[in-house]
Amino acid sequence: MTVKFPVSSSRVLGAWAVTLSVIALAACSRPPEPDEPVRAVKVLEVGRSAFQAEPEFSAEVKARIESRVGFRVAGKITRREVELGQHVQAGQVLAQLDPQDYRLAADAARAQQAAALTNRDLAQADLARYRELRAQNFISGAELERRESTFKAAQAQLEQSQAQLRSQGNQASYTTLVADVPGIVTAVEAEPGQVVTAGATVVRIAQDGARDVVFAVPEDDVRLIPLGSPVAVRGWVGGQTLEGKVREVAASADPVTRTYGVKVAIDAAAAPALGATVYARPKALSRSGAPVLKLPTSALRADGGATAVWVLDRDTMTVRSQRVQVDTADGNEAVVTSGLAPGATVVVAGVHVLSPGQKVAIYQNKASAAAAGAARAASAPASAASGAAR
Repeated sequence: MTVKFPVSSSRVLGAWAVTLSVIALAACSRPPEPDEPVRAVKVLEVGRSAFQAEPEFSAEVKARIESRVGFRVAGKITRREVELGQHVQAGQVLAQLDPQDYRLAADAARAQQAAALTNRDLAQADLARYRELRAQNFISGAELERRESTFKAAQAQLEQSQAQLRSQGNQASYTTLVADVPGIVTAVEAEPGQVVTAGATVVRIAQDGARDVVFAVPEDDVRLIPLGSPVAVRGWVGGQTLEGKVREVAASADPVTRTYGVKVAIDAAAAPALGATVYARPKALSRSGAPVLKLPTSALRADGGATAVWVLDRDTMTVRSQRVQVDTADGNEAVVTSGLAPGATVVVAGVHVLSPGQKVAIYQNKASAAAAGAARAASAPASAASGAAR
């Protein structure tokens, strides 16, 4: 049996089915995403200002001449007479080698000299006798010439033995190491009981007299420092500022640091202690007072291997990325050489959460906002009064 619904009932059921379908679709669809909030950022209007910092390098006070002193002969050190930091005078004994072997060699040379002297005297006496015989025509001239040759050979052997004795005497005296000039012992490189070779460094002596301030500069600055240019030198812990002049610039870079050494001559009488650390400010590298564009370091960010900043468009209140070239630092600020023009508005806080074209608002602290609200409230009654008067 077929049940038939009235037409009105079928229409009602259809309407309910459509309504249920719409509700189901609405429940399954994703809700619309909320609008991204407008971020508040701190901005700065770029303008030119004077460069304030001066390049300053850490330097060390050194002696103009520092000698590496060692024995002129080899041997075993028996004693050392000086200590690190001690001031020595010219002729003062620094160290001593065992001289026994050299004394024995000198004794042997002395004995050889005595033997050579005896041979020379004997040859001289023979020559005198043969000259008398030749005068009496008892011998030939050739025989006399042989005696003269024997005498000359004996004389040469004597001179050779005398030179050998002097040399051995010098060798024995070289076993005592003495200071050639007055100065300060800056290093000790050998100890008693150690066997050293001839010429090996035993101590290093910084000679009294002229002093240099030595520091290193990168290769992009070394070409800007000419010989004779002034350099201001100040102590690590204060003190008076000394004026010096560049006297030497290294011709090649250090193989490890790839920097160039610079030596500045200063007054020895007013120089800080030897080895003291000082600051050196080359006047040739000074840019103090030059107008430059400066930005806080918080405004900088990395953009594809380059340095960039966010520039604010005040008409649309959106930001765009702008690459810049940073030259150096002036205190806690970066000096920008290209990419920006004076008057541009740059975001200086919150740069790492922005994206190109993003809308932003200029941040105001609570005190500034309250002051601005008070100013608007104060101006409102005045505007209303002027309107009533009109």
